[in-house]
Amino acid sequence: MRQGNLYRCLFVINCFLLFTLNRFEMSKRILVTGGTGFLGNALVQRFCTFSDVLVIAPLRSISSKLPETVEKTYISDINEDTDWSASLAGVDTVVHSAARVHVMHEDAHQSIDKFRAVNVKGTLRLARQAVQAGVRRFIFISSIKVNGETTPLGRPFSADDVPHPMDAYGLSKYEAEQQLLQLAENGLIEVVIIRPVLIYGPGVGANFRQMMHWLSKSLPLPFGAVSNQRSLVSLENVVDLVVTCVDHPGAANQVFLVSDGEDVSTTELMRRLVAYLGAKTWLLPIPGALLVTLASLVGRGAVAQRLFGSLQVDIRKNRELLGWQPPHSMDDGLKSTVAHFLETRKQ
Repeated sequence: MRQGNLYRCLFVINCFLLFTLNRFEMSKRILVTGGTGFLGNALVQRFCTFSDVLVIAPLRSISSKLPETVEKTYISDINEDTDWSASLAGVDTVVHSAARVHVMHEDAHQSIDKFRAVNVKGTLRLARQAVQAGVRRFIFISSIKVNGETTPLGRPFSADDVPHPMDAYGLSKYEAEQQLLQLAENGLIEVVIIRPVLIYGPGVGANFRQMMHWLSKSLPLPFGAVSNQRSLVSLENVVDLVVTCVDHPGAANQVFLVSDGEDVSTTELMRRLVAYLGAKTWLLPIPGALLVTLASLVGRGAVAQRLFGSLQVDIRKNRELLGWQPPHSMDDGLKSTVAHFLETRKQ
């Protein structure tokens, strides 16, 4: 009797160990940089919804933004000397969303060196240590600025166009892309490059939040006759494409652009936002070309060009190679963005 009980106990223990080991072997370890940022945090939150994924988030300081299940490691500033080794142990996939972004009123000559220090040298340091750690795939969040700043109306950028970065940030992203693809060509690691257009979503800041702020005031604004076309992408759609690229065999060593798959004029975008805000803002029908001219006279021509110029992207490659199309409509994305703006504005 005692021997039978012993065998049963051993059988249960063995089953438990086998189950635990299988679970361990099946779990995917994904490292996400920039985990406290706008996109990075959304990626972390999404990956944490998968039961077979363990998320590793390198941080420079303790953050309450991240779920308790996230494995947090600590790093110094991102540059050519950053030691990522503790974060990369056992990692299968790296999603690199951390970057140095545009800094207002910065000296142009110093700017390129600072962008390269983080976006090029820092990225390559992470990628090379990822190779040493046996990481299978490296997903790099780049920028549409690698393609350029504007497109002729009806002639969108495609993923395979010749790059034409126009500023230090776009150039640094392009240089990082080229060196990552060189690692891929040498067979050291699989690389996926994703170039988003302007990302909006709940919690968006900078110019998009400022635009909602002014539109919510129900004041007359001179944006009722802007006939450009711009591609945008919701936070949810970018995250969904990244998730698709983690395992999809067709994503290896490819460049993808990402948008909502719907282009709008600045006027149409503002009209939709006004409607969702419940505001009574009147958009005065002043031609966009005149607004650009007036903005140039006061030294704001570059800002006006981004607002009133066209920038469209073609995402057919995503559909054809990955079978991916945006799961969320632009209207859904704008509604959730406005809802969050209104909720947080009251706090």
